Amino acid sequence: MANTENTERYLALKKYNPWLWLKLKIKKQLGWIGTPKLIPYRGYANENTIYLTGYLTEDKGLEKPTAKQTTWENAVSMLKRYTSDNLPKVDLKASVGSQQIETRTAENGLFKCELPNSGSFSESQNQWKKYLVKFPEEMIATTKNQSTEGEFLVPGTNHEFAVISDIDDTIIVSHSTQWFRKLWLMLFRNSRTRKPFPGVDTFYQALQQGKSGQNENPFFYVSSSEWNLYDLLDDFCTHNQLPKGVLLLRELEASIFQLRKSGGGNHEHKYEKIKHLFEVYPTMNFILIGDNGQRDPEIYERIATEFPNRVKSIYIRTVRKRKHAERDLEIRLKLEQMGVPFVASATSIEAAKHAAKYGIISPGSVQKIEIDAQKDQENPLTKKVFEKE
Repeated sequence: MANTENTERYLALKKYNPWLWLKLKIKKQLGWIGTPKLIPYRGYANENTIYLTGYLTEDKGLEKPTAKQTTWENAVSMLKRYTSDNLPKVDLKASVGSQQIETRTAENGLFKCELPNSGSFSESQNQWKKYLVKFPEEMIATTKNQSTEGEFLVPGTNHEFAVISDIDDTIIVSHSTQWFRKLWLMLFRNSRTRKPFPGVDTFYQALQQGKSGQNENPFFYVSSSEWNLYDLLDDFCTHNQLPKGVLLLRELEASIFQLRKSGGGNHEHKYEKIKHLFEVYPTMNFILIGDNGQRDPEIYERIATEFPNRVKSIYIRTVRKRKHAERDLEIRLKLEQMGVPFVASATSIEAAKHAAKYGIISPGSVQKIEIDAQKDQENPLTKKVFEKE
């Protein structure tokens, strides 16, 4: 069986769509159909259950980006993320140790499954444990490996809280509310040439370490960016030394026509994912971090209302000061009545000062955050990025 025949066969199982049929026809003629590639995302677990997610798609042929890549190379990489087809209705097997479960990819190529957690949940430090996802027999001959390894988070006992953070316009400049500028960034920048907001990396490291500076608070990144961008966002976080965490992104059919919609929508999925985390970890308190460009303040207020005494603080980056000022003030007053601090500021420094004052991070970490933020602002590359963005 030729390497691409499995891909073609599973693509034929998709719901009929004239555009998809034509795209498949053109890709076949040009020899652009890739071999199947399995991408296991980071999962997470509590005392009872392990939650796993992954993606089966064509191999996009993407390599690790560099700061020297041209704008054309960056654009081609982004277009590959949105033109590669996902593979639906494929039966896979996920396993953790001796436990195994069968799962099937959905129409968008994603699979989700849950396994009983029989492992220890009493380690003081966060544990990243391994799991395997196995290809069906008919695919093994056309792929390099029989299975692909992923990892899942088991939070340790040495934590004071967990952090749930947005990504776009919270840790990275995205211009989510300005589709042309957002599209320009997506097409012509990569994970090495896009920079975090000044000081955000040091602030997040301080949050992970907590008040004592010795904790290991778990991180979850919940974003309206699509799963297609997982590799870019994961590499961005790693390269910029943001705390390793679980990424929970938006489900969207891969299509060049969806590129403009990236990061948009009604964001209800963010509420559902955050609510799920509160339910999965019922004894854990949370810090919520986002921006006021879209719906983060409203979602976080809703969560704080539904889970009283579980939200320690909410930090909002103000990227649109005037448009949402009245809404943000109203939300802040409601949250104050519930005893939940709502801190809106344009920089990480103001958030860090509040966190230090109220025992969320070490007081000594504020100076380091201020110094690093200043260095970020003075960095010629960072200046260039922010001027253009």
